[in-house]
Amino acid sequence: MKTKGAVLWGLDTPWSVEEIEIGEPRAGEVAVRMETAGLCRADHNLVTGAIPISAFPVLGGHEGAGIVTAVGSGVSDLAAGDHVVTSFLPSCGRCPSCRAGVHNLCDLGAGLLAGTSVTDRSFRVHARGRPVHPMSLVGTFAPYAVVHRASVVKIDPSIPFDIACLAGCQITTGYGSAVHTARIAPGEDVAIIGLGGVGASALQGAVLSGARQIFVVESAQWKRDRAVKFGATEVYADIGSATARIAEHTGGHMCQKVVVTTGRYDGHELDDWLRITARGGTCVLTARADVMTSDLKLDLSLVPLLQKNLQGSLYGGGDPQHDIPEVLALHKLGDIDLAETRVREYRLEQINDAYAELLGGHDLRGIIRYTDADR
Repeated sequence: MKTKGAVLWGLDTPWSVEEIEIGEPRAGEVAVRMETAGLCRADHNLVTGAIPISAFPVLGGHEGAGIVTAVGSGVSDLAAGDHVVTSFLPSCGRCPSCRAGVHNLCDLGAGLLAGTSVTDRSFRVHARGRPVHPMSLVGTFAPYAVVHRASVVKIDPSIPFDIACLAGCQITTGYGSAVHTARIAPGEDVAIIGLGGVGASALQGAVLSGARQIFVVESAQWKRDRAVKFGATEVYADIGSATARIAEHTGGHMCQKVVVTTGRYDGHELDDWLRITARGGTCVLTARADVMTSDLKLDLSLVPLLQKNLQGSLYGGGDPQHDIPEVLALHKLGDIDLAETRVREYRLEQINDAYAELLGGHDLRGIIRYTDADR
């Protein structure tokens, strides 16, 4: 099938919206008519090289929601007409990682940046006669996708697509960072560093977990205002001003849990975040550093002497097949406000403008809504 897609042809180049060709689903795969796609900073990291890709061109997009149009042989639990959300990490449920309960580290994820289908190692997308690498093997910056069954999650069809697509990364990652990775307990004091879409979701996860005080550090005033709306008890413009105030509010004990959700971070910031982490507390790194980052500033005495933990979190540390429906159910119940984390809608042709808005700090998360003109 021929359609349009936002393709990246090299580092530090704009997205090119042009004709692409997508193959039919093969064994173990499904075809999806995408309705919406989320605009995540991770896709911009392909532009800068912060996330490495084996080769260009790349079809961007890893957050998306749509309707199944066809299924390949061997797929028995999905059918045409089902509403689904893409999962940027597959979860097969059978590999050693999945059986051990760490579904976000599923063995199928090992080849995500290679660009070839996990089913038979061939390419499903082509442009200008060349094979294209879909981001996370989903490539939601196109109105159609052919993906492995493990890369989609069936959802409640009553959930609007503009909300549902955010569960493919932003909401699940942020909420899970607070609930699954940090394991915030009732009465704990918590700090959230950075309030983009992921940070807003982590903040709401902290509220649902029963955190006592929630301190948000965010440079943009409008985001600090939004943090209060989401349930933050104190907001600060920078870590310097936050540290003394957090010490004052916690009687010097600092925060049992710190969740870092900035778009990217510098290794020199780790020490500041551990300083606001309580004795025996945990600092969760959900944010990504550049793959070439190796220069760290860290007072190593803080880690063993005060028994502090530095913990990474990928996809919220949970199971996307379970967590995506869960966060959408919480939204439907009114316990999580996903609508307020989505700010603007764009057309596919506006993708470069949309990323300029996001990187300029003017958006928590934008989405692309596909129309017949895109197909």
